[in-house]
Amino acid sequence: MNLGRRTLVLRRGRIGVRLERRSVIVCAVLALVAVCLAVLALMTGSYALGPGQVISALMGGETGLVHEIVVEWRLPRVTAALVFGAALGVSGAIFQSMLRNPLADPGLIGFSQGSYTGALIVILLVNGTYTQLIGGALVGGVATAVVVYLLAYRRGVQGFRLIVVGIAVSAMLGSLNTWLILKADLDQAMAAAAWGAGSLYGVSWTQVMIGGVCIVVLLLLSAMLSRPMRQLELGDDAAAAQGVRVSLTRLGLIVVGVALTATVTAAAGPIAFISLVAPQIGRRLARTAGITLAPAGFIGALLCLAADYIAQHVAPTPLPAGIVTVILGGGYLGWLLFIEARRSF
Repeated sequence: MNLGRRTLVLRRGRIGVRLERRSVIVCAVLALVAVCLAVLALMTGSYALGPGQVISALMGGETGLVHEIVVEWRLPRVTAALVFGAALGVSGAIFQSMLRNPLADPGLIGFSQGSYTGALIVILLVNGTYTQLIGGALVGGVATAVVVYLLAYRRGVQGFRLIVVGIAVSAMLGSLNTWLILKADLDQAMAAAAWGAGSLYGVSWTQVMIGGVCIVVLLLLSAMLSRPMRQLELGDDAAAAQGVRVSLTRLGLIVVGVALTATVTAAAGPIAFISLVAPQIGRRLARTAGITLAPAGFIGALLCLAADYIAQHVAPTPLPAGIVTVILGGGYLGWLLFIEARRSF
């Protein structure tokens, strides 16, 4: 009997090691693809550059116009796409794992819309700085999360109920955002509407540095919470039996997930669907039983950079990256709903 248990434990251990190795390999390949795409983005533009010029400029070997184009003009946007995309991917992974539902996207359940509302109030009423935008987006996102949580609470929170309540709250906040834009001055309204589409145009090194520091801290916190997050997938009772503080862990995950979304929203507006798509693609590539944060983060970074590249250079006219993600993510959402409908029959 003991021999059988030991054999089972050894087999599970070997499977776990194989999955971890595969996850590491997948993350390494995704990082390599992201670097190649980043170099391509730095090369492409009205003033085309060669890969040697780009690498030389990044290493400090170029001066003058080439250095200005690569380091000052194009690199902030590429860096923002990678960092913000990773933040959105990890945020989506947190909520999909915590709610055990592939539709649990911060954009769908209202948290992104709440962050947008908070940032919009700061823009239109206060005309605040980027730091104040982050604060407004964070307050709006957390307040929305609290409202959705309270409205969905019925002797606990079920994932499907929270999603339905979140969609309703998101629709209400969308109407409020439209009303705020209509009541604003014309110049402010046009700027807010363009920013609300989710665009990386005009992102500066200041925004990248401030947002990047916030996101790095939040990613470290999410890594610390990843183990209890995986245990919560087994259910509250099973997680509590393993020593997890269920309520405290869930609260921490919500705050970190909302803060990641709010930081991105403050800089680039609500870039939709990356947080919905990235965790599921990462899980399928890594072939893990549940949602893992690292593959979702790398997929999110790659998707955001690819969407921004398509919006800049492939579309007939330059578009906000958020429009490209909506087009791609809408198709993915339709496919996901079709798959879920087939499973129910």
